[in-house]
Amino acid sequence: MSAPKFSSQGNSFYGELRSRINEYFQEAGKPSTGNYKLYVKAVVLVLSWVGFYIHLVFFTPGTWLALTESVIMGGLTAAIGFNVMHDGSHGSFSRKEWVNKLAGLSLNFLGANVFMWNTKHNVIHHTYTNIDEIDDDIDARPFLRLCSTQRHRKIHRYQHIYGWFAYSLLYLYWVFFTDYKKYFTQKVGSMPLMKMKPKDHISFWGFKAIHAVVYMALPIYMVGFLPWLTGFLVMGLFAGLVLTLVFQLAHTVEHTHFPVPNELNKLEDEWAIHQIKTTANFATKNKLITWWVGGLNYQIEHHLFPKISHIHYPAISKIIKKVCEENGIVYIEYPRMRIALGSHAAYLKAMGQA
Repeated sequence: MSAPKFSSQGNSFYGELRSRINEYFQEAGKPSTGNYKLYVKAVVLVLSWVGFYIHLVFFTPGTWLALTESVIMGGLTAAIGFNVMHDGSHGSFSRKEWVNKLAGLSLNFLGANVFMWNTKHNVIHHTYTNIDEIDDDIDARPFLRLCSTQRHRKIHRYQHIYGWFAYSLLYLYWVFFTDYKKYFTQKVGSMPLMKMKPKDHISFWGFKAIHAVVYMALPIYMVGFLPWLTGFLVMGLFAGLVLTLVFQLAHTVEHTHFPVPNELNKLEDEWAIHQIKTTANFATKNKLITWWVGGLNYQIEHHLFPKISHIHYPAISKIIKKVCEENGIVYIEYPRMRIALGSHAAYLKAMGQA
């Protein structure tokens, strides 16, 4: 499927949004990138991950403490991805490009690959959100049916039950399968991957080798195979569950749209309106969730302004809500986490019907 075209409108809704957001930053007198609070959080998260790794691998705690620390490491892995890698890959972590690249490279240390991520997420997902056959984030076939245009299978009747376990497999599946699939096919779903330079190939294989040593070879040597396997699976499954839930609650809930291009391969809305219709916020008043998931519970703000650091999302959300209200555009928001989870479960169940 070729990439569809967005509608172009004379009085651009996005133009008005940008004008007001720019005005906000000018009046506030601060950059749209991260600040010292974000940098402190990044250091705390990374040092915490290193500390737990050292304790688990070199000091071998008892079984229950080791399992608890493995869960915490899974949560830290997701948090580093949300707070450090994600802002860095979008160029919003810092005003300095080299700092952003370094922050983005944290994904490579966690086992995945930032080059693949940039094409899959920054280019495709952020442009063609929730468009079947284009947006790789809603392609979990054959296990899950995430929009009505996808083929229905009998097993999907139970996806609202088994889907939560499938989500926990994301990190492991990502690190050990989908990265390699993208690399060898040079595609993200049906879309071509950006051309890789020699340094990109070296980085891909070099960091995969580092990951194998740090996450597998050294721990197995220090604690043995079964203890390593148990801890690694606990960490990976919990990280996968958290990572997947954040993105599912932002796009696959009852009120988000899944636009279908017309016969001319064109979409009804301009890009910004498309982003609002296909995206939802959740638990935005919960400061702990906001801190942990790097502001990605403010997913509407992120999709409209990915180059603005997540630390500014609570402030600019008020502006975006107001502009949406003035233009009669529905701003989708679930006030509590449990409501968003319920909506996603209901959506999975609805999509599981023939």
